[in-house]
Amino acid sequence: MAVLTIVVVSLVCGLSMFAVRGASNDQLEVYSWWTGPGEEEGLAAMAKSFESSNAGVRFVNAAVSGGAGSNAKAILASRLLANDPPDSYQRHAGLELLDDVRSGKVQDISDLYRQEGWAKVFPKGLVDNLTIDGRIYAVPVNIHRANLMWYTPKTLRELGLAAPPKTWAEFLQQAEVIKAKGRVALAVGPEWTQKHLLETVLLGELGAGTYEGLWAGRVSWQAPEVAAALDMYAKILAVSDVKSAAGDWQPQLDRVVSGSAVYAVMGDWSSSYLAQTKGLQWQDGYAAVASPGSTGVYDFLSDTFTLPTGARRPDLARRWLVECGSTDGQNLFNPLKGSIPARTDADAGLYKDYLGWALQQWRDPKTRIVGSLTHGVVANNAYNAEIDSALGLFVQDGDQGKFARTVEQQYRETQ
Repeated sequence: MAVLTIVVVSLVCGLSMFAVRGASNDQLEVYSWWTGPGEEEGLAAMAKSFESSNAGVRFVNAAVSGGAGSNAKAILASRLLANDPPDSYQRHAGLELLDDVRSGKVQDISDLYRQEGWAKVFPKGLVDNLTIDGRIYAVPVNIHRANLMWYTPKTLRELGLAAPPKTWAEFLQQAEVIKAKGRVALAVGPEWTQKHLLETVLLGELGAGTYEGLWAGRVSWQAPEVAAALDMYAKILAVSDVKSAAGDWQPQLDRVVSGSAVYAVMGDWSSSYLAQTKGLQWQDGYAAVASPGSTGVYDFLSDTFTLPTGARRPDLARRWLVECGSTDGQNLFNPLKGSIPARTDADAGLYKDYLGWALQQWRDPKTRIVGSLTHGVVANNAYNAEIDSALGLFVQDGDQGKFARTVEQQYRETQ
């Protein structure tokens, strides 16, 4: 509550959070959107470790709630514009950080990578996505997977469904059976979850190569195969509960747990929520498979922390980044968060149930890795915002041709 009060005073009265909070040489303010079950506990575990290693320093958790960080990002933008940054803040790996780099809001920490030897323990593809113009600006704490479909085995048994669908066409066939038995095939949440669904449909219908070409400008949004994928997305929405969409991803999953909906497409932070908050057992009370059409593909995102320009305690911020990138820090955080470590040398024995399966998939050399749209990897902020606006209209009017033309044009204008 104290953090929320400070934010309100800052936004309404025009005072900086620093002025309200009072200057202090023994505190580190870290800004994130981790307020939900699992993620909040994971951050608290790392914060406790940081305080233990830095006697007399108080960790100030400036987290702001809101699915996918939408609320937190808006407030952070105001603070950065006012030159009032926290000591470190959360971003997703990839092009989400591009604007901050180009506007000089974050510091190059390539030297910290050399000091800690991180290039040897973070996967090359991940480091490549963190590198902008030859420099590195953020430290990853985890790896998440976006392309997952969640369900309860009990509900499938009740409906006589042998297994989750392997393709989106098969999903639509199952949806007819599900509807006939008085249930909803797919639970969805607010706008960002509908975008998350879109990227998994595109991935499943287009395949990894064409999916990546779409974000690199090599594939046209108006190509026949993309038009067909968008048409599939509209059909999927039609058998979902989008007209009464859940308020966030947790209530979205609650509908699957209750059995009123059969499936939900969501990232693997879902596992922590289902196991820890709902008390369900992996493969008994809940389960997941790759979203239809994406078996063997890992649609990744990664949470990272930065060193902002103008941080009041850059020395403490650098120590925090070391904590984030350390083996101990990642092993404290990830089992609670419901993610796997970014480090390749983390002890696999610590990761059980869903996380054990995820880590095995991530480390399998046969797994194809692609980046998430919704969670900041493959599209810059301006383009992502334009996709958000166009998708909101598409969900309402179903005009996939207009959507394709709009995002095609905006790609050219936002690069």
